[in-house]
Amino acid sequence: MKIGTDGVLLGAWTPLDSNPFSILDVGTGTGVIALMLAQRSQAEIIDAIEIDDDAYEQAATNFENAAWNDRLFCYHASYLEFASEIDDTYDLIVSNPPFYTEDYTANDASRTRARFADALPFEHLLAGTSKLLAPDGEACFILPYKEETNFIQIAENMSLFPKKITRVKGNHSSGFVRSLLCFSKHKTNAIVASELVIEKDRHDYTDEYIALTNAFYMKM
Repeated sequence: MKIGTDGVLLGAWTPLDSNPFSILDVGTGTGVIALMLAQRSQAEIIDAIEIDDDAYEQAATNFENAAWNDRLFCYHASYLEFASEIDDTYDLIVSNPPFYTEDYTANDASRTRARFADALPFEHLLAGTSKLLAPDGEACFILPYKEETNFIQIAENMSLFPKKITRVKGNHSSGFVRSLLCFSKHKTNAIVASELVIEKDRHDYTDEYIALTNAFYMKM
């Protein structure tokens, strides 16, 4: 699994104003979001969950080789299994969930699993998050813009309410392609909404995108 723009966006965008003590990355893949949050925060516990065998092994290796390996741990489990067995809560939960809801087939079974919404339905993702999120915690996700309204409705049914939304365009002339969403257990009428454009032209990144992500790229 390659490091994609979605994971980089979520890892760089997730608010850390509350100085979380504990973080959970759901469906960590190779661990990039958890690693980015370790770099950005002083959180003492950064746990990750990954169900795919190969991705789990890669994430565990990446964690072991990281400068923050004493704060990182990866569990090989599904989110439903993990949520049913864990009594602790987390101050911050993040996830770049599977995002294809139409019929989709990939030649590689692992990539299919990673991209299929059936592997982690929104209902399961948000139910587990509602259970494991601390009362004053935050949960952050990235997903297709077209799924934003449905995802917010499901979240509200789980007593999770949006507080910050950033809608992402590939370039100035394109439509929105992604939504970055931050939820809490406290309902607010003052949702902070913004937009982010990634590129001016192909591989010519906007100042806003560079400012958000340049701590994680060796060259932009």
